[in-house]
Amino acid sequence: MYKAVVIEYSPKADNMAEKIEEKANEMLQEGYELATMSVTPAAKAILVFKKAD
Repeated sequence: MYKAVVIEYSPKADNMAEKIEEKANEMLQEGYELATMSVTPAAKAILVFKKAD
């Protein structure tokens, strides 16, 4: 099972990285691992998580 999450507008790279790390750790607690991600031109990130085996 996959789950997609959007990280809202974050124009600075260090802020974006912090938000991604926080969300990845939160999702890991729920049993999901970060599978892939993409950053949009609008300074948002789309994270795709996969249910851990």
